[in-house]
Amino acid sequence: MATTTAPNATTIQRGGEWLLQPTDAGRVFTPERLTDEHRLIAKTAREFVDTEVLPVLDQLETKDWALARTLVRRAADLGLLGVDVPEAYGGLALDKATSLVVSETLARSASFGATFGAHANLTIVPLVLFGSEAQKQKYLPKLLSGEILGAYGLSESGSGSDAMGARTKATKQADGSFLLNGEKMWITNGGFADLFVVFAKADGDAFTAFLVERAWGVKSGKEEHKMGLHGSSTCPLIFQDVRVPAENVLGEVGKGHKVAFNVLNFARFKLGAMCGGGAQGAIAESAKYAAARKQFGQPIASFGAIKHKIGEMVVRTYAIESLLYRIAGLVDERIAATPHDPQDGSAALAAFEEYAVEASIAKVAGSEALNFVLDENIQIHGGNGYVRDYPAERHFRDARVNRIFEGTNEINRLLIPGMLIRRAVKGDLGLIPAAKALQDELLSPAAMPSTDDGVLADERRAVDAFRKTALMVFGVAMQTYGAKLTDEQEVLMHLADIAIDVYSAESAMLRAFAAWKGQGDGSRSGPRPTPVPLHIDAARVFVNDAALRIEASARQALAAMTEGDTLRTMLAALRRVIKVTPINTVALRRRLADETVTRGAYPFA
Repeated sequence: MATTTAPNATTIQRGGEWLLQPTDAGRVFTPERLTDEHRLIAKTAREFVDTEVLPVLDQLETKDWALARTLVRRAADLGLLGVDVPEAYGGLALDKATSLVVSETLARSASFGATFGAHANLTIVPLVLFGSEAQKQKYLPKLLSGEILGAYGLSESGSGSDAMGARTKATKQADGSFLLNGEKMWITNGGFADLFVVFAKADGDAFTAFLVERAWGVKSGKEEHKMGLHGSSTCPLIFQDVRVPAENVLGEVGKGHKVAFNVLNFARFKLGAMCGGGAQGAIAESAKYAAARKQFGQPIASFGAIKHKIGEMVVRTYAIESLLYRIAGLVDERIAATPHDPQDGSAALAAFEEYAVEASIAKVAGSEALNFVLDENIQIHGGNGYVRDYPAERHFRDARVNRIFEGTNEINRLLIPGMLIRRAVKGDLGLIPAAKALQDELLSPAAMPSTDDGVLADERRAVDAFRKTALMVFGVAMQTYGAKLTDEQEVLMHLADIAIDVYSAESAMLRAFAAWKGQGDGSRSGPRPTPVPLHIDAARVFVNDAALRIEASARQALAAMTEGDTLRTMLAALRRVIKVTPINTVALRRRLADETVTRGAYPFA
């Protein structure tokens, strides 16, 4: 069968390598580089949400699951379900940038976004990545048309974040089939889905994924009374001697962890995308409200305190958007550079394994940025933000679960440094020699400072300092604890926070630098390009504030690992590395806020 490949595969940045060396801005994919095809898909998704989803949201929140199914079928008619699916099964086989665009847009209706995500990302994607040819032929066309809907059954009340501790059992029968017994909890689409990706222990402890049809005896428990997402179904699934044919094992018996963890890599990236899209929508609501709401005889948008809020909302969203598109570009490059049959998912699987760290960063940073934006959205609305007359209240409730979905943020914070360190120990990531080289550099005479005074020169130097700070703290942690570092969760949390800020700051800076160099027209899809100076403003503010956070995390981590003269030496080295001169962020945030209010929208859309 035909295969695809691309030249210069070895030049593509590997997962985690941004900690070791600067990244070429010319290689980073940004929202400004979206093609006309990308923008057409975005327009289609946006019109679908505006005209068909948002007008019926109140009805959807009455738990009208027939309506939910209808909306999924309409999304199917528009091709939105098939973005990640090969053409052989009725999909569109589009790139991950397109997938990101769709998720961003659907986020403006969080409840339907959850329904869509459980179906498209957590049911269809596992089939594409791990399904046999017979399984794909049997289920994908019906899933893509919306004839049947899917759900993903991993969580259990007793295992929580310990997915491998599942108690659901699959007992093999004489004819090769399996009897499923157990219960899954908090299953999105659980009340009405027809096909489930279910994880169970087969014949003892062989953690295995199965494709299970509702018609075989799957029962749904009562709908959960949730804080938010009232327009999506969430309930337990009950399995009592549910017979699953042998041919419905997804992947291999005992290899369910490969299905679960790799699908979660993809889902974390997509969740980050939905968080970024949700933040953009909330910024638009805040800007319009602040322009219309008058206090003391003038719009509240004219007050400095409100400008600060809107400006900071924009800055954090800019960084999230930048890192998401950067990841999408890396994944697409990696897929194109991997010889593969375009009708299977092996290249995508390998790409998301490669960028698992970055997917976790997208999930944590995206969900927490959205939480900040929505909290400020309520604050800008004042009392009106606390009542259901305005959508600000609903957005806030709906978003809280994002820090729990797809592995809690705490689990992902442990995964980020954990994966980096495991790769370093295996020799797949040069973290250990880079940390040693930095240690030697810090013991040598100080080098002459850079004389570069070009655009974003200070920010480029700052990001380089962030990278060195991360290497220093990672190096001390590995020297101090060795193999027992995995037990030091507080230190791992600090390491994760540093890594998240390094990646976010560099992504924002690279995007702004690319905009300055004319790589993209300055905007994604809006009626007019965003002035390049606004890109630079957003990046400068984020880098400035990231310096404060990174230094604080590094100081706390070093204090947890060392003491006395050693600590003093480490802190002196830290001061030598991270020298960032504060800038006037007040003026920069005001410019960003003013442009946002003028447009009544996120200014980089």
